[in-house]
Amino acid sequence: MESDDEEIGAVTVAPSRPTKVDAKTMLQKRHREQAEAEETAVQEFQQKAFEEYGRGARVPVKTIKAKRLRENMKRMEGKFRDGALQAKAAELLLEETPGYLEAEGLEKTYHFTQKAIQQELDVGTAKKGFELKLPTFGPYCIDYSRTGTDLLIGGRKGHVAAFDWRASSLHTELQLNETIRDVKWLHNSQFFAVSQKKYVYIYDLKGIEIHCLKKHIEVTNMEFLPYHFLLATVGNAGYLKYQDTSTGNLVCELNTKMGTPSSMTQNPQNAILHVGHAKGIVTLWSPNVTTPLVKVLCHQGPVRAIAVDREGTYMATVGQESLVSIWDNRMYKKVHSYTTPAPAKSIHISDRGLLAVGWGSHTVVWKDAIRTKANSPYLQHHTPANAVEDVRFCPFEDVLGVGHAGGFESIIVPGSGEANFDALELNPFENKKQRQEAEVKMLLNKLQPEMISLDQNAIGKIDRRRPEEKDQESWQEAEKKRIDEKIKIKDRQRGKNSALRRYLRKTGKKNIIDEKRLKLEGLKEKRKRLAQGLAESKREELGPAVSRFYRPPAR
Repeated sequence: MESDDEEIGAVTVAPSRPTKVDAKTMLQKRHREQAEAEETAVQEFQQKAFEEYGRGARVPVKTIKAKRLRENMKRMEGKFRDGALQAKAAELLLEETPGYLEAEGLEKTYHFTQKAIQQELDVGTAKKGFELKLPTFGPYCIDYSRTGTDLLIGGRKGHVAAFDWRASSLHTELQLNETIRDVKWLHNSQFFAVSQKKYVYIYDLKGIEIHCLKKHIEVTNMEFLPYHFLLATVGNAGYLKYQDTSTGNLVCELNTKMGTPSSMTQNPQNAILHVGHAKGIVTLWSPNVTTPLVKVLCHQGPVRAIAVDREGTYMATVGQESLVSIWDNRMYKKVHSYTTPAPAKSIHISDRGLLAVGWGSHTVVWKDAIRTKANSPYLQHHTPANAVEDVRFCPFEDVLGVGHAGGFESIIVPGSGEANFDALELNPFENKKQRQEAEVKMLLNKLQPEMISLDQNAIGKIDRRRPEEKDQESWQEAEKKRIDEKIKIKDRQRGKNSALRRYLRKTGKKNIIDEKRLKLEGLKEKRKRLAQGLAESKREELGPAVSRFYRPPAR
């Protein structure tokens, strides 16, 4: 009996095998979970793509009643969506990724000093932060070459130096013994232009004077357009001049008619020049038009500095009222603004969209401050007792150059440089032979000044209008011009030939009553009533005995 009990106790019951129905259910559940995970990943990918590469809020297509417009907008929204997704997918081909400073807990990145940052970097990167103490010839204006390998500095009191800042190799050093207002590299690091006391001079890398541009007098700001080989200058006389550096010809000379400009920069997307004036106006210029393409009232005082981002979409301006304003170049409207404790002297935008502002002896860097308004700065740097003169980001490097009254300082700004570059466009590691080949290709692909326009996509567009439509439009324009020339306005006697009266006489002959004319008629009536009221009050003040001699003033 005991053995039987032991045998019975040793018997174990095996678990039942899952039926076909249970296996099928589990497989369906697994497939459903995988599908949900894939759908979630796709949604996250699309959301990130729209945030980074999207073109604003989507248009509610279903609310559009017009069928043709609804179909066109639906097609455009589809193109925008596909473009954002393709741009996001192309990020897989990028070998390098930019890195920014990250604070832990309650720390703030703008509390990090350059000394603390350099201690955490490798030896090669830490060497990129250095200082040149040159207190005798300051303040210094600076300029980096397009490849970011060479640096050009110019002191106000006549000191010019060009060197390879990464290898600490000096190319040339000049003592010109006269005032220097600006320095600028040309198409490569073999030639540079210096705006001296009276004329603009061009030197080679050995410091030999190549040219003297005597038509550019007392130049205050210079810009070089690399794809057009144009050196643009503006001086105290208020004339904007374009010099072709490949042929030596003066392309055009434009009168701004606004006095001495206070600042100038170029839009790298379409080669339009942005010129700031003392009246707070920023004008946009092209060598094809004698008048400004656009006038934007940006500040209440002089525009001290201007910067445009790489895409040409946003413009940053600095005013005398200690205000840094961000503008949308597509609509010419203000996006937002920042205030500085003192009026800023210089401003620049990096390839990654970081904004550097120099005011007093301080340099402040803002992150994500262009499209959205940042709450606090990203980094800040102080140069005691040395007022900042010029700030410039180095291309393809996480470096910001600061020219001040005591010399030059290179500070490290993580995440400011473009980590991935196109070696066929600009190669920071090119040798002598590659540089020569690139120079020949640039000359072969040189763009003409006539191709500079606000719309960079205008070149190559097809005019789909029929010849009859073109002839009809040209005939209408000619007819309108003929009618305007036919209408001659006679000059009236003194006091009756104002701009308001001339406009009313001109439009009165057309027998047209528009909104503008009604407004002007109302303004004229208001002035008349105001003059009558003043006359009555004067007559009452004089009294009944002398009021008969009172004659109201002529209007």
